[in-house]
Amino acid sequence: MRLRCAVLDDFQNAATTVADWSPLSDRVEVVSYREHFADEDALAAALADADIVVTLRERVPFPGSLLKRLPRLKLLIASGMRNSVIDYAAAREHGVTVCGTESSSTPPVELTWALLLGLARGIVPENTALRGGGPWQSTVGADLYGRRLGLLGLGKIGSRVAQVGLAFGMEVTAWSQNLTRERADEVGVALAPSKEELLATADFVSVHLALSDRTRGLLGAPELALLKPTAYLINTSRAAIVDQEALLTVLREGRIARGPRRLRHRTAPRRPPPAHGPRLLATPHLGYVSRANYERYYGQAIEAIEAYLAGKPIRLLG
Repeated sequence: MRLRCAVLDDFQNAATTVADWSPLSDRVEVVSYREHFADEDALAAALADADIVVTLRERVPFPGSLLKRLPRLKLLIASGMRNSVIDYAAAREHGVTVCGTESSSTPPVELTWALLLGLARGIVPENTALRGGGPWQSTVGADLYGRRLGLLGLGKIGSRVAQVGLAFGMEVTAWSQNLTRERADEVGVALAPSKEELLATADFVSVHLALSDRTRGLLGAPELALLKPTAYLINTSRAAIVDQEALLTVLREGRIARGPRRLRHRTAPRRPPPAHGPRLLATPHLGYVSRANYERYYGQAIEAIEAYLAGKPIRLLG
């Protein structure tokens, strides 16, 4: 009998088209699910006969309670090498090998600038008006040259965003809880003396931090109140870094120029948030979604399955 491999959250029906699964065809049956399973019971039922699961980023939690209900599961492959929603101890207890794939930082960098430029130049409302016969040129674009770009986080993604900002002739400043002057100098940006100073002086604020206990709710009502009324806020990191209710309040009240791209939690696709109009440019979780990254995810998932079946080393997580 062939093993059964379930591919979760294949929203674009891309998993079986961007990579070649044929080397596994005589040993593994691949079933992809486009719908997101909203609760553990539905997920457990769908995966009851799965020997292998490929999960997309951190969209689906795998707590011990779920792993206990999947006695056939032997290999769990997550895209990316960081996953905070898998119970690794429970996986080991139940004999489940957990591994990951590489993930490029290029797509979220490019999306950050797509969003920033789209917001600054009013691309969405102007396009909507043009296509729908609305008013002709109702917005006045914001300049980037000479303006201050404030980065919360200067890691792999933040540093590359900084390089683009410098190329636009922006003044770039950065802050994070562990950021040093040496690192800021290495990237060629100014080190903000505090988070508060960065928020109060930046024309554009872009978030590039990992979600943790220290960063959850990092931008709440007091921090958002520091932003200039003309400031733009772009969040291509986790939604929970920004207090969602506080953000919706400032959007409704028009206290910042624009909002970030994602307001909902990463694991559960939902309806659009209750704020809309020209002050908000929101998308699904598109940061990592590009053809090259999908080719990397699913191509390396295939390699991991082949290695596992052959008893060879794989990229273990946890």
